[in-house]
Amino acid sequence: MASPAVSPDSSSHEALSSVNSAPACSPTSDSENLSPDELELLAKLEEQNRLLEADSKSMRSMNGSRRNSGSSLVSSSSASSNLSHLEEDTWILWGRIVNEWDEWRKKKEKLLKELIRKGIPHHFRAIVWQLLCSATDMPVKNQYSELLKMSSPCEKLIRRDIARTYPEHEFFKGQDSLGQEVLFNVMKAYSLVDREVGYCQGSAFIVGLLLMQMPEEEAFCVFVRLMQEYRLRELFKPSMAELGLCIYQFEYMLQEQLPELNIHFRSQSFLTSMYASSWFLTLFLTTFPLPVATRVFDIFMYEGLEIVFRVGMALLQFNQAELVQLDMEGMSQYFQKVIPHQFDSCPDKLILRAFQVKYNPKKMKRLEKEYAAIKNKEMEEQIEIKRLRTENRLLKQRIETLEKESAALADRLIQGQVTRAQEAEENYIIKRELAVVKQRCTSATENLQRAQSTIRQLQDQQGNPRFSEEFVTHLETELEQSRLRESETLGALKEMQDKVLDMEKRSSLLPDEDNVVRLQEELQALALREAEAVKSLTELQQQVKDLSDSWQAGRAGGRWKESPRRSNANALQEAVVAARLREAQAQAELRALRQRVLQLETQGQIQRTVLGRAEQTCAGLREQLRLAAAQSKGLQAQLSESHRKHAEAQCKSKEEVMAVRLREADSMAALAEMRQRVAELEIQVGGTGGRGD
Repeated sequence: MASPAVSPDSSSHEALSSVNSAPACSPTSDSENLSPDELELLAKLEEQNRLLEADSKSMRSMNGSRRNSGSSLVSSSSASSNLSHLEEDTWILWGRIVNEWDEWRKKKEKLLKELIRKGIPHHFRAIVWQLLCSATDMPVKNQYSELLKMSSPCEKLIRRDIARTYPEHEFFKGQDSLGQEVLFNVMKAYSLVDREVGYCQGSAFIVGLLLMQMPEEEAFCVFVRLMQEYRLRELFKPSMAELGLCIYQFEYMLQEQLPELNIHFRSQSFLTSMYASSWFLTLFLTTFPLPVATRVFDIFMYEGLEIVFRVGMALLQFNQAELVQLDMEGMSQYFQKVIPHQFDSCPDKLILRAFQVKYNPKKMKRLEKEYAAIKNKEMEEQIEIKRLRTENRLLKQRIETLEKESAALADRLIQGQVTRAQEAEENYIIKRELAVVKQRCTSATENLQRAQSTIRQLQDQQGNPRFSEEFVTHLETELEQSRLRESETLGALKEMQDKVLDMEKRSSLLPDEDNVVRLQEELQALALREAEAVKSLTELQQQVKDLSDSWQAGRAGGRWKESPRRSNANALQEAVVAARLREAQAQAELRALRQRVLQLETQGQIQRTVLGRAEQTCAGLREQLRLAAAQSKGLQAQLSESHRKHAEAQCKSKEEVMAVRLREADSMAALAEMRQRVAELEIQVGGTGGRGD
């Protein structure tokens, strides 16, 4: 036979659309429109399939052999020498199909579909699969050798999972076997072609099945076509969005066709994804033995993922009675150990039951739209929740910042109050010391007046030569008292000087103010008082000088040189005059101290002004603290509002879920009512037919 010519129009998209447009209730639904010759061929093909299934040698050949699909097809004459008459008819039929592929796809599509459902012969699978998915002449085939020279980021993952792919099959046994090597090459090449998908573990089983039928270049092209045109790429994307859609559609079919089993699954928390995910990801290659799985894969190559839904529902229908009696663990074991081997001897029975399952493509499209709407809504809710969480985090950060600022303001307020208390205490001490100084100043003034009075008496008595002993004694006593007062005055003067220096140091540490006008006025008043004090001091010094001159003149006259008593009196009088002079000097210093007291009072006034401004600052800080507290309350209110909105969104989503469940319950009730009505009509039709007979 010549190599088949493949039409560019026979793409996999057309194959899928032809499957959806053709009726698929059962394998025999299309046979009613076939010619007698075609029906005879189908019968022969069924008989041949039964013989091949029973032949263990054919089974081993089915599991282990690989042929090169790129070479010319095996001629029917060479095959007929080793095969029976039925096998020869099958080879002739499929050889004619391959050579006349375009005509069969266009004009005999129903018969081709029936033949594929009954099974593609093993030796024709490689070329038929390539023709079904239009992978016989792909540009990517020329890139395969170059892709193998490149490095892929998925190589480690691929190496790790290769040993888990068909570990019992002879072709893939052994760490360095040919099967593992070519499987690695194909998976690596695809991970470089489609970097978004990269590598997914379930895809290795599909590639492994292809490698059992054809060389690695052809297997790579078929796999690329399957990923692009058979929805497998969406299944194997990292998000696995298509898998979620398939699970959603399968759950709807389960709820609609097997409500009792669906209720049992839900009561046991046995999720659909727990048993059906591998069905869609590996196309039953990890569920059934290879002969059965290959039959399912034949139909998948022509009709797409629809066969997965049909076979899955057929399995559940066949095992419903047993599954409803098991718990979650029992059902899991049942799916792993019992179901995979139920149809080992008769895969035709599984295919027949699969095409008896009700499958509505329009309803599947509607479910796809519903699932997309649900996912979009979930995504919007997640975005809204993420936005609310972000706002919540920002609000918390804002509140923490405000709390820190509030704490800082409170610390400043407390520090200001402490400073104010310290300054008030210092002012009190200054006032008390000022009162003491004023008292001492008054006492010194009185002493000065008494000294002046005594000096006048002495001046009046200078002309009287007689002095009594009592007067001398009085002068001595007064001299001692003057000396004591002088020492006390000097001590007080030194103490006041120390305090004045200390107060000057503390005043220098106080903050400067900008009230220049008031300070200038106080400075002018202080200068006037200082001028008056200087004038008074000058007058006092002049008076002292006059007294000193008069005293020196009196001494020069030598009036009291006559007797020793007069000489003693003169000495006492000189001591008294010296004491009066010292008192005059002390009075001058006292006036200087008064001047200093005025300065301190001025500084005290300045300190009171500073304290007033500190109070104003504290009041401003309190206002800022109050505003910060109000702002914090506002932010807390916003946070509560965001929590409320989030709770409302959750309640709304729950209400919508309940509404969907109510609609599902109504649909189930309507369906049950329709079934009851159909049964009544069937009974009526049966009764009418009986009476007619």
